[in-house]
Amino acid sequence: MMAIAKASFRSITRSPSAVVFTLVFPLIFITVFGFLKGGSVTLNVALSSHSDQQNSVYIGLISNPAFSVHHDMDSVEQRTLLLKGKLDAIIDIQKVQLDSSSTYDVNLYTTMASAEKGIIVRSMLEHLIDKSNLSAAKIISPMATLKQQELKGRTYSTIDFILPGQLGFSLLSTGVFGTAFVFFNLRQTLVIKRFFATPIRKPFIVMGEALARMVFAMLGAAFLIALGHYAFGFTLINGLATVAEMLVLSAMGLIVFMGFGFVVSGIAKSESTIPPLANIITLPQFLLSGTFFGVENFPTWLQPICKMLPLTYLNDAMRKVAFEGASLLDLGPQLAVITLWGVIIYAIAVKVFRWE
Repeated sequence: MMAIAKASFRSITRSPSAVVFTLVFPLIFITVFGFLKGGSVTLNVALSSHSDQQNSVYIGLISNPAFSVHHDMDSVEQRTLLLKGKLDAIIDIQKVQLDSSSTYDVNLYTTMASAEKGIIVRSMLEHLIDKSNLSAAKIISPMATLKQQELKGRTYSTIDFILPGQLGFSLLSTGVFGTAFVFFNLRQTLVIKRFFATPIRKPFIVMGEALARMVFAMLGAAFLIALGHYAFGFTLINGLATVAEMLVLSAMGLIVFMGFGFVVSGIAKSESTIPPLANIITLPQFLLSGTFFGVENFPTWLQPICKMLPLTYLNDAMRKVAFEGASLLDLGPQLAVITLWGVIIYAIAVKVFRWE
């Protein structure tokens, strides 16, 4: 097994396609997005449970398509999501009675986890308030005033979203394309048939190839994480412990994705049919699993499909570990779905996999 692993690892490092899919493509995307500072135009804000909703500021807020306003959260959940960057701001509108007239205090809570969007939210709220004051002829004694408070939190940058997605893409490509081509070629060139003339058992052939691919992928993952952290400030909330947990997740993801590769190598009739079959598996996940932007940006009818894909849960788990400081024990739903996919895909692989 170790001899097969050593020989396979040597062949992987000499394969241009393996190096490109594992390192070059993700490296290009990470470098490009690492220098970007932009974000989505959708502003996720929460309205405090005791906010006044009978005023023009609130009406303008919910009618503006740029805002996604959440009403169904308690104050603890709102603050937690704000500090994690899942909310861009919390808005609290309070009515203040002044003699015979009434006015409103619009309290805005933001954090560094979504600093750029917080600025946009403030700007748009100021526009809504100015519009309300003008329509109510309250220029000297304004109908509403804006008060902002910034909560302490970590800065959430573009690289914190992009790098886990690119790492997942690297693992998906390595697992599917690498495994499919290797085992198909071993079968076509009768190498596996020669293995059968030796004392080695079938499971150790698979384990030797898998071990080589695992070592290569983990080295690539460690390199991408280190580059993102030291070159672009990718957040590793718990340092080396976070790196270790991300590598564990990477190993789990790679094992599942290699199962897809075994299926492709089993059903492919020729080497030319491997790329189309592999792309049918990898391309939808690459596009729909939150690699470049969140799943919530897709149309509502498409989101359930996105949430069925294993790469979606791997990307989500990576981001929770890296930025939010979640441990593997906190990732029950994500790990359960990834494991379920592993069970399903290997059950199919056993049925379709061919040695000769």
